[in-house]
Amino acid sequence: MDQKYEALFTPWKVGNVEIKNRIVMCPMGGTSLFGWFELGGCHFDKEAANLFLERAQNNVGLIIPGIAPLRDTFWGKWLWQNPKMFKDLKVFMDEIHKTGTKLFVQLTAGMGRSWAITEVIGPLHKNKFTRALIKPVIDTNHELACPSPQPNRWAPDIICPEMTVEQIHEIIEAFAKTAKLCMEAGVDGVEVHAVHEGYLLDQFAIEFFNKRTDDYGGSFENRYRFAAEVVKAIKEACGDDFPVSLRYSVESKLKGFAKGIVPGDDAPELGRGMEESERAAKYLQDAGYDMLNADNGTYDSWYWAHPPMYMPQNCNLDDVAHIKTVVDIPVVCAGRMEPDVAAEAIAAGKIDGLGVARQFLADGEWITKLMEDRLEDIRPCICCHSGCFNFSSSKGHYNTQDLSDTMHLARCAVNAETMQTKKHYIAKSHVSKNVAVVGGGIGGMESALVLAKRGHRVTIYEKSDRLGGVFIAAAAPSFKEKDRDLITWYRREITKYPNITVKLNTEVKDISEVDCNAIIVATGSTPNRIPVPGIEKGIQAIDFLLDQPEVGENVTIIGGGLTGCEIAYELYLQGKKPTIVEMLDDLITTPGVCLANSSFLRDFFEANQVTVHTETKLCGIEDDGVLVSDKNGVQFKIPADNVILSTGYKSAPLFPKASNVYHVGDCSKVGNLRSVIWQAWDVCMKI
Repeated sequence: MDQKYEALFTPWKVGNVEIKNRIVMCPMGGTSLFGWFELGGCHFDKEAANLFLERAQNNVGLIIPGIAPLRDTFWGKWLWQNPKMFKDLKVFMDEIHKTGTKLFVQLTAGMGRSWAITEVIGPLHKNKFTRALIKPVIDTNHELACPSPQPNRWAPDIICPEMTVEQIHEIIEAFAKTAKLCMEAGVDGVEVHAVHEGYLLDQFAIEFFNKRTDDYGGSFENRYRFAAEVVKAIKEACGDDFPVSLRYSVESKLKGFAKGIVPGDDAPELGRGMEESERAAKYLQDAGYDMLNADNGTYDSWYWAHPPMYMPQNCNLDDVAHIKTVVDIPVVCAGRMEPDVAAEAIAAGKIDGLGVARQFLADGEWITKLMEDRLEDIRPCICCHSGCFNFSSSKGHYNTQDLSDTMHLARCAVNAETMQTKKHYIAKSHVSKNVAVVGGGIGGMESALVLAKRGHRVTIYEKSDRLGGVFIAAAAPSFKEKDRDLITWYRREITKYPNITVKLNTEVKDISEVDCNAIIVATGSTPNRIPVPGIEKGIQAIDFLLDQPEVGENVTIIGGGLTGCEIAYELYLQGKKPTIVEMLDDLITTPGVCLANSSFLRDFFEANQVTVHTETKLCGIEDDGVLVSDKNGVQFKIPADNVILSTGYKSAPLFPKASNVYHVGDCSKVGNLRSVIWQAWDVCMKI
């Protein structure tokens, strides 16, 4: 192992619990050991347990599973009322401890205004009759209850009710009872979620959200009273030696309701700024917390706690390192952390632990590979959130994530097996077949790898001189370094399998040209072409990304979807002046794009005064600009040196489906990286 990582592999203590190394697997929604948002109610989740056991066997020091709501979302049963679940947990903890790994269970008081109300639940809640009708199954008033009446983060037309003092005391009691059961099951500690990310306890702590006039609102001590009483109750039930960690946001990065402060924006902090955070961290330590598991942000600035690829690496380190100077307990830092940077910070005493979350979904063996100097073998997390947490929202829409996604978070776009082991797994084929894969993009390469692992002989036919397909264009912007790493990873993985042959610069024009038992067509899609005058003067987005042509200072992008917005962001970083034209009433309206990603781009454009025209239609392209019309039909001209067209794609299968011809990826249906990779597994497991 490279010496620069040595500090990561030194022991440390949280309270009296010694942890073998400094790497913490941070909690993620959907990885709760007690299930997540499931109609059957809370139970011991074997899928999550298997995920954690595999990570424990691969050298993680401390595991903190995803949030476990103290009260089950469906049916309203409290966790402490389920003794069988804790008996199952004890058996699991015995297995975890055999690996030398420690595990804390994260418990949450709830989400309050941050509860991601969906377009299905929203209308049911707003109607008093249907709200009462569904209450025995899902009590929306309980889920939405927060410090003071205020708009829901996802549904601003829904006002969240004020939590009663009786409810607060009931939650504090539930923390203590549940923590005691965890301790008796052999769990090494608990984590309270949290004064973090704008969840319920954080809403009580932040004056912007808390307008109460009783003992839980107003003064600093009153606002942090809820969180302080929680840890005191746990300590009283479990003893002082039972560790209690706190998930903690150092700064809120809050600009207003549903608006965050992006890096570089000097807007005033409306939430918890550093001055208050210093006081709060010390106060919470003195109340009894044994560790701060820290980053930044709220759901209004979600990109700090869930950093997309646009956020800087190690984006929270400076703030977290500062807060360590005011406390005596260990402090963990999370947020696009790089292991070498974390190791240096740990060695310097700036932080105590490296917090990592979604990289554990992309590659459960990444620590082992790092220890064995096999960094090039680590499949990278690309910060897309499209498999693990794609809660999405746009103007006039609540959380538009599909219900099946909501019920199965913590899957991974680049690793189809993660939290889907009953659906996606490698089963050796009884008959080894010759399979042709036409198209060497991500879909083609993933198909080849799955087929090769199953024992088939695979030939990839790629008409260009390199593997990667359209993802080469997607990975072109400067901030897509992890995307480029993923392409490199695929190309390297392909070389490990002698039963995969790659034929570059080879175009297949006729299905009869290939001798095989089955053909996978992974030929992607082609850009849509808008029938307006002068359209030939525009540059297709894919051509711009691939060829990187020189453009002028003023560039208009037609299409405010994810690709168009990313191009505008890249142009701004280059010092250009982009303008976005979008027909719909908001940017990035496609379901499946995580709000952490989309809200960063929206907030960034607003903070940096990037011109955005929504509800505006392209009428024509001229030599010096574009003609557009607004929602009232009023036509006007936008001067532009260049015009980039990002108006979507349509499937382009080379051959039609047949008994032995399968379509994978965009040539089947235009989607994203997740749909491409997962479909590759769905298809290749059948061959």
